Amino acid sequence: MIEKHNIIGLMSGSSLDGIDLVDVDFRHDGQWHFEIVAKDNYDYDDDWRQMLADAFYYDSNKLKDIDYQYGRFLGKVTKSFIDKHGLKPEIVASHGHTIFHKPQEHYTLQIGDGQALANECGVTVINDFRTEDVLKGGQGAPLVPIGDKLLFPSFPICLNIGGIANVSYDVDSQRIAYDICIANQALNYLANKLSMPYDKDGLIARSGTIDNQLLTTLNAHPFYSQKYPKSLGREFFEDNIKPLIENRDDIAEMMSTFVEHISIQISQSIENQPTDKILVTGGGAKNKYLVERIQAHTKHQVSVPADDIIDYKEALVFAFLGLLRSRNEINVLKSVTGAASDSSSGKIFQPNK
Repeated sequence: MIEKHNIIGLMSGSSLDGIDLVDVDFRHDGQWHFEIVAKDNYDYDDDWRQMLADAFYYDSNKLKDIDYQYGRFLGKVTKSFIDKHGLKPEIVASHGHTIFHKPQEHYTLQIGDGQALANECGVTVINDFRTEDVLKGGQGAPLVPIGDKLLFPSFPICLNIGGIANVSYDVDSQRIAYDICIANQALNYLANKLSMPYDKDGLIARSGTIDNQLLTTLNAHPFYSQKYPKSLGREFFEDNIKPLIENRDDIAEMMSTFVEHISIQISQSIENQPTDKILVTGGGAKNKYLVERIQAHTKHQVSVPADDIIDYKEALVFAFLGLLRSRNEINVLKSVTGAASDSSSGKIFQPNK
């Protein structure tokens, strides 16, 4: 018997470029298949972009308020998406927006109140996919690898380049994954200094020359020699990257250097894997110069898919995580996060009638 499900996934990444919404038909006939029915991106206005950027510094009372307000906002955006495309989803699965990620302290926070979201859009909501794993001693990240394994089986290596670059692949038949390095968080921060949201196609980075001293400093950080599981958050950028680049005005040189840093770290993370196809998604997959530099540093065949997958893969996978949670099936792998056990993670909220 073939099972079919229709799920909406919501994703807000650390690069603050907006909310990705995707409506997906999932089909199961012994293995999982998917078809993207509708997709959209909602750009943050300046007020929301500033609030989400500043929330890192808010006190607990202000965080509670923005958690609720952001949940309502996500709900309204989702309702508009549903109405626009005439959708009838079973579930809305929301990643929320990460404010803190401190797995070493057994703490992570993705805002976007689930009850407020459900009430606004009128659909069952599943969110807070990371906390259970973190409480079990895991990193709570990355969460996409189970989607990589079950939805993209023809690509042995899956690389996502968003605010943070992460990778997943099998080792001894078990999926492992980890964050590699800061990526678009830094590149977009530098582009913002030029009053640009991002460096389109990597043109600015391509025009610069590499600062070898900065490159050496970046590559020398001890995080890169740590064994997985490991993950990064905004804290790493604020504490380790921003101080190296915030007071300089040679933007093209810093961008070029950071592209080289990302490319080197990615190539080193997969150098011991058998030569094969690598699926590259996330906003960084559209940075042509970055993709070129990754290919220059690695023996693997770099494959950039259609825009639908580049733009909406994370939202697609969170829809899948919500589906698995609704079936009480494992959606967070201990082999990826280092937790004491696998989890069927996520909190479920029914809309108030």
